[in-house]
Amino acid sequence: MAGGQEDALRELHERYARLLYALGYRMLRQTDDVESCVQDAFMNAWKHAARFDPARASVKTWLVSIAHHRFLQELRDRPDTSLEIEDWDAPTAAADPTDRLMAEQAVQGLEPEHRKLVELAYYRGYTHSELAVLLGLPVGTVKSRLRSALGRMKTLLESSGTI
Repeated sequence: MAGGQEDALRELHERYARLLYALGYRMLRQTDDVESCVQDAFMNAWKHAARFDPARASVKTWLVSIAHHRFLQELRDRPDTSLEIEDWDAPTAAADPTDRLMAEQAVQGLEPEHRKLVELAYYRGYTHSELAVLLGLPVGTVKSRLRSALGRMKTLLESSGTI
């Protein structure tokens, strides 16, 4: 893609679009917003393909990160509306059930306080500062616990042979 080859973008889209749609729908719940954000994520990846560094992350991780940031921005741009936990935590159909199941197992493998942080940060889109206020914790504690939770999830996924 860094060389301007559209086939590379097409292949990236074929491999990861369904995963991004599933993540986006879980976060945003509105098909039009998800479609727009996924398209923006792929366009951002296309424009900034030269910035991709395989030493820092896999292509999948890089693209999911781009999309996740776009979904979070969409959430922040929305008027403030609260959702009941049942509304945002209901299971959604994912294109690749294996990815979804592995991620859910990794989240479920966390201690309850870490699981809550991961769900609020990655599924609800709360920032570190917002989580600190919401949970009555220092920002540094929120960051440390999230880092610890993500590390634990990575360990769980590695031990299951997923990554």
